[in-house]
Amino acid sequence: MNVRYRTQGLVLKIEDRGEADQNFIIYTKDFGKLKILGKAIRKIKSKLRAGINLFYLSEIEFIQGKTYKTLTDAILIKKFRNISNSLEKLKISSQIAEAVDNLIAGQEQDEGIWNLLIETFDKLEIEDSFKVENSKLEIIYYYFIWNLLAILGYQIDLYYCVKCQERLVSGIMNFSSESNGIICLKCSDDTIKDKILISSETIKIVRFFLDRNWEILLKLKFEKKQKKELEKISQSYLDFILREMAL
Repeated sequence: MNVRYRTQGLVLKIEDRGEADQNFIIYTKDFGKLKILGKAIRKIKSKLRAGINLFYLSEIEFIQGKTYKTLTDAILIKKFRNISNSLEKLKISSQIAEAVDNLIAGQEQDEGIWNLLIETFDKLEIEDSFKVENSKLEIIYYYFIWNLLAILGYQIDLYYCVKCQERLVSGIMNFSSESNGIICLKCSDDTIKDKILISSETIKIVRFFLDRNWEILLKLKFEKKQKKELEKISQSYLDFILREMAL
């Protein structure tokens, strides 16, 4: 007899399978990331359709078969309507979902990741959080990425140079994914091939991310230079970690 499992989950991806089935990639509160099959769920008469969809927070029930998990019940908890009605918010949600899918390989419960996901989607859902400024909405994605990497054990030291161990001072410095941190200019020689120039203002933003300091983040004015630096170092570090994981 198959055992039924029940938990809350946030739907991150949906893949059509065959004529009427769908595979759901769901990050769950009690089991971590799961891939669950919804049999005949694309049919109009399916009773499961109303309770589960992309970026839904749902209470789900599933059974574990020999080769895959099958969805048996889905009750909608939260729909995140403002996300579904905004192309920019949908784009950011998709980037978050892609990062979770790529960085988390298997099934493992993690309360920190679950809380971070729900917190981040709640922030995206609240229209007034960033006054619908797309440039600031992107900051939510970077907030999520740096905190997810920290939870997964990839947090870098944002206060000291990784080479000389001296405290970082205001000004220009270098970020290096391969060196796992920030390098002051006097230590930034030509042997560091992946170095990226970065200002101390951008480092402060990442510190605020990891402090979960939304009060300050909401008040900050993000200059184009800071946004560009943040994009470069975030993508560089994410790519580096994914390459390491693939080895």
